[in-house]
Amino acid sequence: MKMMDKARITAEPGKQEFFITREFDAPRELVFKAFIDPELYIQWLGPRELTMTIETFEPKEGGSWRYIYKDKDGNEYGFHGVNHEITAPERLIGTFEFEGLPEKGHVSLQTARFETIPGNRTKIVTQAVFQSVADRDGEIQSGMEKGINESYDRLDELLEKMKQEEE
Repeated sequence: MKMMDKARITAEPGKQEFFITREFDAPRELVFKAFIDPELYIQWLGPRELTMTIETFEPKEGGSWRYIYKDKDGNEYGFHGVNHEITAPERLIGTFEFEGLPEKGHVSLQTARFETIPGNRTKIVTQAVFQSVADRDGEIQSGMEKGINESYDRLDELLEKMKQEEE
């Protein structure tokens, strides 16, 4: 098995945003599909030790989404948002909110750009913009880096299977 890339998270001090950059060894259309097809999405998003249930998944402009993770002890973690733009296979824009925070309103606006790079590979650059620097820093300190890297490793594995099925 090849060595997997790690996501690069860039967060400048004092700014309300961060960027996540990661490359995948698969064509852009395939990578994009894994983000908008619920049967694929559920196979890669989130840490391996959690089970995911999709409650709502409307991959269209104005469509909403909500999913819940459950750990081995039965604790549940909900996330939800609204899709603002879906431009296949280039861009996804939507809101993201973790329901587990004590006070509501920690919403970020996320833009994921899917770029074709040489070798039939894809680079995803995701920008997340928060309402405050404190919200952004809280998200970074939540352990999201582990979740992002594990999700993207799982996506790598899924894309490998999808490529083999296409051959």
